[in-house]
Amino acid sequence: MIEINFAFREKLNSVIGGQHHSYCFQCGACVGDCPAARYTERFNPRLIVLRAILGLEDSLTGPDSPVWLCTNCYNCFERCPQDVRPAEVIMALKNLAYARAAVPQQTLDMVGAIDSSGRTVILTSATDRRRESLGLKPLVAAVPEDYKKLLKEIGAD
Repeated sequence: MIEINFAFREKLNSVIGGQHHSYCFQCGACVGDCPAARYTERFNPRLIVLRAILGLEDSLTGPDSPVWLCTNCYNCFERCPQDVRPAEVIMALKNLAYARAAVPQQTLDMVGAIDSSGRTVILTSATDRRRESLGLKPLVAAVPEDYKKLLKEIGAD
């Protein structure tokens, strides 16, 4: 027997983007064009929303949560006939996981890279040479201070 964790559902409802999870009737339209679902069986937006409906907090906001595999492509959002907005529900779940300090190390490394360089990856001279060989302009150096100022402006610092 499954017990529904209504307290978690209310918590998810209080996070921006999480409030639409209860509209889902499990049609599966969100999975059909999901690149992450094609890549790994661990990720299935329909099952993530079902777990949210059931209130399975630990499986969604714990350290091994599949929500971190989402590519944020918004295909699920566009295909959903019920306005569930699975990508936004998943982002809300990521925010809840972050509040529990259950963030994968790779994600923390990416945040650190953004903090230090303003980019998700560190650029090297090989990047510049490759861009030049493709006829592309060199990348302009990112200014981490601008990024930090923006985060402060929106209250996300």
